[in-house]
Amino acid sequence: MYHTTCGRRLMFHGKVIESSKESLSLDKAQQFIASEKCGASLFFIGTVRNHNNDKNVTGITYDSHDAIVEKSFKEIFEEAVAKLTIEHPAAYIEHAKGYIPLGGISIIIAVAAKHRSQAYDLSRYIIEEIKKRTPIWKKEHYDNEETSWLKGIAIIDKQD
Repeated sequence: MYHTTCGRRLMFHGKVIESSKESLSLDKAQQFIASEKCGASLFFIGTVRNHNNDKNVTGITYDSHDAIVEKSFKEIFEEAVAKLTIEHPAAYIEHAKGYIPLGGISIIIAVAAKHRSQAYDLSRYIIEEIKKRTPIWKKEHYDNEETSWLKGIAIIDKQD
């Protein structure tokens, strides 16, 4: 998927992946962002950790409204490129939907840019904004077989 903004060709891919049907792939991410114009590539891989809020976590079920999430990924990428002045930007973002076991990959963010500082800035901006404003909900599974939905991001801002 390619998007053009401000006369520049931006390479962007953003998708929610149903974990029961396919896996997130670093190989696909690398192939997508590869470019001779870029001197730096960076990969962020989010995984399911074993503890949260003093509880032993065994896995997480992710849920989302895929079209809204994918739109959010694109908006965040375009915003980052505009704010951070990234040269030759490329981004590949995929987030899992469904059950992910302990240690499993929940998100891949692969970025490329002309310079390493731009790649670091782009990657950090994308993950921080996704965490702040993309509506992806998490239900943690614990070793005592209990589960708990964590506080998420509202799709619609509540008006007072």
